[in-house]
Amino acid sequence: MDLQNEILTVDDLAALLKMKRRQIYEMTRHKARVRQPLPLPLLRINGNLRFRRTDIAKWLDELAEYERKADRF
Repeated sequence: MDLQNEILTVDDLAALLKMKRRQIYEMTRHKARVRQPLPLPLLRINGNLRFRRTDIAKWLDELAEYERKADRF
């Protein structure tokens, strides 16, 4: 599997984003996902949280664009 299609665990994503595991879990809670304009993209596989590297890269780009637009106002 190439890096583009890599599936990340919570630990992998936490390391990639330089965050704590707890912060990742908080971002995936239903309550947090509902109130965020751009919720963290996730997969639930057999009750386990997983993340596609390509989805995370796209989400980061969208988040940066959202922040740029918000800073203009």
